[in-house]
Amino acid sequence: MTDHTDVTTLPVLDHWIDGALTAGDSSRLGPVFDPALGQQTKSVRLGSAADVGTAVAAAKAAFDGPGGWGRASIAKRQQVIFAFRELLNARKGDLAAILTSEHGKVLSDAAGEVARGLEVVEFACGMPHLAKGSYSESVSTDVDVYSVKEPLGVVGIISPFNFPAMVPMWFFPIAIAAGNTVVLKPSEKDPSVANWMAALLTEAGLPDGVFNVVHGDKEAVDALLEHPDVASVSFVGSTPIAQYVYEKGTASGKRVQALGGAKNHMLVLPDADLDLVADACVNAGFGSAGERCMAISVVLAVDPVGDALIEKITDRMGKLVTGDGRGAADMGPLITREHRDKVAGYLDVAPADGATVVVDGRETQIDGAADGFWLGPSLVDHVPTDSRVYTEEIFGPVLSIVRIASYAEGVELINSGPYGNGTAIFTNDGGAARRFQREVEVGMVGINVPIPVPVAYHSFGGWKASIFGDAKAYGPHGVDFFTREKAVTARWLDPATHGGINLGFPQNT
Repeated sequence: MTDHTDVTTLPVLDHWIDGALTAGDSSRLGPVFDPALGQQTKSVRLGSAADVGTAVAAAKAAFDGPGGWGRASIAKRQQVIFAFRELLNARKGDLAAILTSEHGKVLSDAAGEVARGLEVVEFACGMPHLAKGSYSESVSTDVDVYSVKEPLGVVGIISPFNFPAMVPMWFFPIAIAAGNTVVLKPSEKDPSVANWMAALLTEAGLPDGVFNVVHGDKEAVDALLEHPDVASVSFVGSTPIAQYVYEKGTASGKRVQALGGAKNHMLVLPDADLDLVADACVNAGFGSAGERCMAISVVLAVDPVGDALIEKITDRMGKLVTGDGRGAADMGPLITREHRDKVAGYLDVAPADGATVVVDGRETQIDGAADGFWLGPSLVDHVPTDSRVYTEEIFGPVLSIVRIASYAEGVELINSGPYGNGTAIFTNDGGAARRFQREVEVGMVGINVPIPVPVAYHSFGGWKASIFGDAKAYGPHGVDFFTREKAVTARWLDPATHGGINLGFPQNT
């Protein structure tokens, strides 16, 4: 149905630059929808290159100088991060409500997103320990060598629509705690979370200009990637855009961490607990309406478990409620009408390719407004591996079952794919699990765990076309990414023992 909202009367979300809201240079606007209602609720500024330049200038000014954030004491930085953690924890329900209203995920899922982002904030609270250097005394006569970790300067973050709170929090708490200043370009589809976090950081005591938000589309992205005063860029999104960001950013001389897409497989061996597997399939396939780069989208069922597993999954799917996430629903809508239609189109592709649509989400009874961007959980069996349903990242609530004959066939399928983000094996055989862990060519592996997202003190990132470059998100990789090491070799000489002239290569004695 057509949305007849008078957009001229809707509020407009501005950028957050140098501690205040600003309309900026561009007059372009983008729509922001409530996906459960199918209605536009506000507009967002689509920033220009000039707006990015204004934000970068504010961030650079906040970083530079004797009183800049880059020279602030570790104690001062920690006070702000700790205060932000306390404020965020106290108001996490407010943030979850914003997530639900603009992304559509149910409130419990939104609360889980905030909680996982909060883990990285808490990890960043340990920056005094994480950023310590090393010291070696008397490596040569009266010579000491030590290292220090220093911030990069202005860093850019480009975040996706599916986790508008958690993904930025994978990066900015560590970046800020390490002494950097930030320009965030959030998704224009659900941008309000970014401004909410910016205001909370200001309330926590962060100086103006240290954290800035520029809304926008490709123009803003390109401006961040090309700006000479931006030292690094962090990105999460689809693989084609991740590759573009990596290549354009590195060509501009920046550090880049670019995390891309996925096609995550779950390998189910005949000895697995099928009730546990069925629960995991539903949870990992349909949480957040399948709009997760770590969603399980393909189940590799080793004969003879396929029929029994299909029955158990179908039974559980029949009990799910799809509807408005502010109510009692288990799964909400998709982010836009266009994305909903694209995902639904795979349910036409599947039978044409010889697969069987067991549960068609287009026929799901919806507990919500008629105009919402709805597609219920869908299950497709006997999916051929040359079907687009198998080869493409659907990014929606479509779970595919591929029947296979053996463990070896399953590992070969996983390893032959272009992606290597996440995978899981379900088995009660410890030897098979250990073998899988070693043989599978994937960056994040679950053993009887369907969504193996590492905790904050490890690092998140895949292999192959799921990542460009070698810098993963948060954890030790995050600390290394947002700092650069300086090695210092020092000698304090007594004038009476001056060594004199020697043009030979220095030797340690």
